Amino acid sequence: MRDHELRKQVVSEMHLRRWPVLSVPCFIVQWVLIVAPEEREDEAAYLDGFRDPEARHTNAPHLSGFLADGVEFSWERHSEGTSLSLFIDDVSEEELASATLPDRVHEAIEWARGLPGKIMRAIQIRVVADDAAAERLLPHMDFLRSELISCNFGGAPRMWGDFRLKDDGFGKLVVAANGTDLRDFSRLVQRLQDLDNYRNRALLGLPTAQKAWPKLDAVGVRLAEVAARIAGDEAKDDILLEQLSTYSAELNAIANAIDYRLSATAAYAQLVNERLEQLRVTPIDGYASLVDFTQRRFLPAIRTCAAVKDRQLGLSARAERAASLLRARISTRIENQNAELLRSMDRSTRMQLRLQQLVEGLSVVALSYYLIGLVGYVLKGAGHRWPGLDAEVALAVITLPVVLVVWLATRLLKKRLLQGPDRRLP
Repeated sequence: MRDHELRKQVVSEMHLRRWPVLSVPCFIVQWVLIVAPEEREDEAAYLDGFRDPEARHTNAPHLSGFLADGVEFSWERHSEGTSLSLFIDDVSEEELASATLPDRVHEAIEWARGLPGKIMRAIQIRVVADDAAAERLLPHMDFLRSELISCNFGGAPRMWGDFRLKDDGFGKLVVAANGTDLRDFSRLVQRLQDLDNYRNRALLGLPTAQKAWPKLDAVGVRLAEVAARIAGDEAKDDILLEQLSTYSAELNAIANAIDYRLSATAAYAQLVNERLEQLRVTPIDGYASLVDFTQRRFLPAIRTCAAVKDRQLGLSARAERAASLLRARISTRIENQNAELLRSMDRSTRMQLRLQQLVEGLSVVALSYYLIGLVGYVLKGAGHRWPGLDAEVALAVITLPVVLVVWLATRLLKKRLLQGPDRRLP
């Protein structure tokens, strides 16, 4: 037996994306970046340049380690970008409430800003022990009370946030452990972050859908016009078929432009729903919950993306059906033209046959006439040699037999030519 070449990668995949066990209180900063393919080399060079002796590489898509005492980081590469999380321990409630964070936090954030890519999401999470500590912290968070979302998740833990960007470019979240086992609590907070990260990635499809919708409307109107013209039979079939081909090409171009993004949106939306179920959200009176927030803002956007996808597929199917109907009509017309052409050829063949028969009859008469004329010269000459021979009477007697012989000879020759084997000329 020998190891499969992908065995280690598959086993390692099951251990990726795990956060360290969180301490309470602590401070978490996370970025979700969209990294272009040409930026991957710079990203790898930046991470390879990190030479802290305590750093540990788990495998290629994941890197974790310590930037400083009490500052741990976790970096992970995704198909569309990367995520970077900083975990700062030993932070007091006063430091969490202060607008000025400790120097080690600023240094870690500055190091993280050196990574290439565009920020898709940046969040600061302040983790406290219980609801009482969170209530003391909330007045310093600049949350909009009218849009504040708060609920329990996974049992006792509770979160607060308004999911708005603040002046420093970060979103802010407050989470209270409320006596939950720290290992379970760490997994729950990570799922909460996954929910928000997948939600933002899913919403990337909304601008694409909004941009594609007017294009689909325009193509839909033109398809309806062509369908009406096909039913009316005023326009030429080749012109209509050319127009349908053009519209089908436009639909294919739109599909190529939106397919990947909207398919990714559907996949991320499914992950969002799964995370919501795993978090077991419990609403709190006076506050909107994560489920309320998702249903009110996220689901309409996802349904818009799904509607655009369905509309594109529907228009493509309509264009294909219209083209099929038009091709069927063209084929029917061609068949009718071919049938009429065959009938015309049959009439022409019959006419040619009748003319041929007429020519054959005239040929028999002509040949008989010339043959009788030759025989007449012979009989007239013989009348001089034998005075008792009446040449005119003899000609009258042999005329019918000569005509009959010529006619029989012509029929026999025609039969041999039509029924005889084909003979190639040398």
